[in-house]
Amino acid sequence: MEAAYPFSPSGVFTFVSYGLPYFNRLPKRLVQAYMPSLRKDPSRFALEESISYPTDYPQQKKKTFNVPVVIEKNDVLLTLRSDSLENIHDILKWLQGSNSLRGKALRSPHFKGLFTFTSSRIMFQQIGLPRKVAHQFHLPYASRVNPKSPMWMGFADQQTSASGPAEIVTFQGNSSARFASLPDDYFKNGAIQHLSHVIQDMSQFYGKDEPYTERVQYMFRSDPIPSLGNPKDQFANGGGPCFFANDASIFLQYREQGVTEASQTGRDIGKLGDGVNKVNDPQPATSPNAGDVGKVRPRMGHLPALQQSSRAPDGTPIHIRMDGPGFDDMDVPDGSIQAKLQFTIFVPTADFFTTMRINQAALKYQQRENANGKSTSLGVEADANGIERFLSATRRQNFLVPPRSHRVFPLRELLD
Repeated sequence: MEAAYPFSPSGVFTFVSYGLPYFNRLPKRLVQAYMPSLRKDPSRFALEESISYPTDYPQQKKKTFNVPVVIEKNDVLLTLRSDSLENIHDILKWLQGSNSLRGKALRSPHFKGLFTFTSSRIMFQQIGLPRKVAHQFHLPYASRVNPKSPMWMGFADQQTSASGPAEIVTFQGNSSARFASLPDDYFKNGAIQHLSHVIQDMSQFYGKDEPYTERVQYMFRSDPIPSLGNPKDQFANGGGPCFFANDASIFLQYREQGVTEASQTGRDIGKLGDGVNKVNDPQPATSPNAGDVGKVRPRMGHLPALQQSSRAPDGTPIHIRMDGPGFDDMDVPDGSIQAKLQFTIFVPTADFFTTMRINQAALKYQQRENANGKSTSLGVEADANGIERFLSATRRQNFLVPPRSHRVFPLRELLD
């Protein structure tokens, strides 16, 4: 593939990762001798299988898409990235028997039953492309998607400040953070890749009770609210700006106080049914609940929840996201085509991702409710807690991405 296409945006970038089913085919002693382990618990490996998380169905019921999450059992994950969808389709056809690659006759691999392709997913990434797709398919919320955003939810930040340097997500880590121990250099520069398939409930996210000032707090934070958007129209073209910095400044500000942002913005010092917070901005006039206007309520943004564990003490992010929007019918109960998040991320250990993912849900700061939906504890109201209620993960799996020098069937050559 890389002989036919340059390793570049105009060609194709290839990533090959391996799941636990692959390593379970190898002798246990061999895997144990080379597999990176957790620094905090050497009896556990950096690669562990994904779990079903607290906000996955059926643990949490969603408004629209209630699909039980499946923990997949793939041996291998092949990730292809290119500015040309034609290049990717050409490679996939060649792998499945076209005997042609980049317009030239080239015999396809004879896998002889070695591989069975289980699924494929397409993500796209371009400024304004979700809005164009929404218009092309006459989606009811099309006019509410920001025409400048590369994501369905209408917001974006920058990889330069929101993702870490490459080495921090590897098994050896760097001076800012280190989570794994390497028994040998075999997997040096390797990492963990989590893959999940997520249906996004855009009709709910862009609903009449979700003005811009609500959505921007769900995605970012309430201390301060990043923007109040357009006071005259909170919905057209997203209702406000989409790009905001995601640097370490607020994270470090709270860290200097010996607390996390989440613990303070989600703190409820009021009384049952009338939450009060000290640090958040007062709720603006555009709030869908008239009783909240001018009140300082406990709230939870996606970023404060995530940053309970996603950054090193010096503020460096400990992950690199490589995901983007999708639009297909995979796992949708009624077979309709829906907005997707084709999520994948590089992290130093599976345990690190598990902790980060649980923190992202921020359920420890959310009010508990009885069977009638009445609050029984203080905390953040469920409909003011981040973005989890708009997301339905249907598939998950963790993989180990080895260094390029060992990306072809790692450890196999050591069997002889």
